[in-house]
Amino acid sequence: MDLRFGDSKPTDEERAAVDALLGPPESSWEGADRSDADLRWARGGRAARDRRDLLLPGLHALNDRVGWISEGGLDYLCRRLTVPPSEAYGVATFYSMFSVRPRPATVLHVCTDLACAAAGAPRLCEAAEARLGPESGVTVERSPCLGLCERAPAALVVRAGEDAAGATAGGGVTRAAAVSAPAAPDAVVRAALAPENAPEEPPAALAVPQAPDPGLLLLGRVGTVDPADLDDYRAHGGYTALRRAFGLGPAGVIREVTDSGLLGRGGAAFPTGRKWQATASQPDHPHYLVCNADESEPGTFKDRVLMEGDPYALVEAMTIAAYATGARHGYLYLRGEYPRALVRMEHAIAQARARGLLGDDVLGQGFSFDIEIRRGAGAYICGEETALFNSIEGFRGEPRSKPPFPVEKGLFGKPTVANNVETLVNVLPVLTLGAQAYAAIGTGASTGPKLFCVSGSVDRPGIYELPFGATLGELLTLAGVRDGLRAVLLGGAAGGFVRPDELDIPLTFEGTREAGTTLGSGVVMAFDDTVPLPRLLLRIAEFFRDESCGQCVPCRVGTVRQEEALHRIAERTGADAAADITLLREVGRAMRDASICGLGQTAWNAVESAIDRLGAYE
Repeated sequence: MDLRFGDSKPTDEERAAVDALLGPPESSWEGADRSDADLRWARGGRAARDRRDLLLPGLHALNDRVGWISEGGLDYLCRRLTVPPSEAYGVATFYSMFSVRPRPATVLHVCTDLACAAAGAPRLCEAAEARLGPESGVTVERSPCLGLCERAPAALVVRAGEDAAGATAGGGVTRAAAVSAPAAPDAVVRAALAPENAPEEPPAALAVPQAPDPGLLLLGRVGTVDPADLDDYRAHGGYTALRRAFGLGPAGVIREVTDSGLLGRGGAAFPTGRKWQATASQPDHPHYLVCNADESEPGTFKDRVLMEGDPYALVEAMTIAAYATGARHGYLYLRGEYPRALVRMEHAIAQARARGLLGDDVLGQGFSFDIEIRRGAGAYICGEETALFNSIEGFRGEPRSKPPFPVEKGLFGKPTVANNVETLVNVLPVLTLGAQAYAAIGTGASTGPKLFCVSGSVDRPGIYELPFGATLGELLTLAGVRDGLRAVLLGGAAGGFVRPDELDIPLTFEGTREAGTTLGSGVVMAFDDTVPLPRLLLRIAEFFRDESCGQCVPCRVGTVRQEEALHRIAERTGADAAADITLLREVGRAMRDASICGLGQTAWNAVESAIDRLGAYE
């Protein structure tokens, strides 16, 4: 593809898709027909550059309308935004859901990650590829985790077309269907050929084996409240927390969150109150709020269930966080593989705005706040907060070096607070119960309830809500762990394995740390003795090699060397594998010590724990 402005022209469909997002071009400098006035002065340059953050939505608009991003379509988008085509090409090729080569309008994504691989995803892929040849008009793509682990093996069908193109910055894929539980080849093929006739997705409550249970603090409304009905949400306690927040004032809200001991639920476990206080105290304005809903860790699907089953709770929680930190604009960065969550959140935000719960005067309190949805496009690294900022701003999703930290210079170079969905939703019981009552749940160092994503060799996979301090064995008993348990992976691909005789580990941040593993975002994947462990480790290595952004050498090279070594020893054990295991340890230490971000720093964790705790290659 030519990386300069060239002579390629957009099709009428591509032009319409971009114009629906950006409005019609005002001059030939932006792609309109040439006029005499345009020959005398240039217009739109600085103003267009200020809209660089619309590059990702623009790429979505093209990809949604046609199914891929052509040279002419990319060139037209670049003219509209005054973005060099070389930079836009680098952004477009960064994301797995985009294609810069022609492909059919329908794409079938079949998950081949850990839970789905153990449930027969390779056979499903082979069957789908055999039955959906080139003449079918369907492309079959083997995908990393789709966030549908409780329904493994899972597949997602996305079809491009006029009514799938985004008309707003948030975009919108209207013709997408998840096929799962379990995804039999016949169902997958039918959905791929006609997504509108795919089986209706099961309600979010089916992903919550404990539902309906009004006693649950985070999941109590899932399966009980209509997720599309704002009045139903308010009748079940909705917006009680926001009203109390207005009564406390911003400083009072931060004090409550700090006193509750709420720690971030995304894996880093940073104190939420400290982060909010650091952002609120910054003199530079504006402040921004970013909700990280790009959960892409294999085995994680809790944020999807919350957004699908209780979307207004997230809207309310984001409003509280913005009020406390002085933000007037919030971004919900939503994973591209979550079409139903996108529809639910778009509806919830629109209803809240129409009812005065978002906008210029929230609840008549003189507080202005609104939420904008930005869709991801398939990049695990964008779960890292600074990579997420770059993605929103229209650049490649590569992490930034710290310091400066986001609370000082985050999104658009301004103070920014970033929390994931589960963390924000925890703020609601903090304010409704009070800080002391909330802190009394769990343990002294890990307070409140925690959501656990349980999948793999269990009879009742799904999201479980338990107070911090419950043991791993108690959680697996609830989920119905099967006989022949071989290993449990805590924390997902970036976590670590534990043995079946270690099920008394307390599920707290400090308890898992003392046990030499990690709680991470709450992933618990059980594997019985039918799952080949070497193949599982190789899949983890492939995942990190694929998802490395390539910015730093330790991660870019180290993830490749790790995969190569695991390939060599996949069929060897004992002394024959000793040299490669030594090499793995050296590469793992280098990645952990020298990588810029958490991806490279944790890429060796699961492999190391499998070797040391499970004796994977003995």
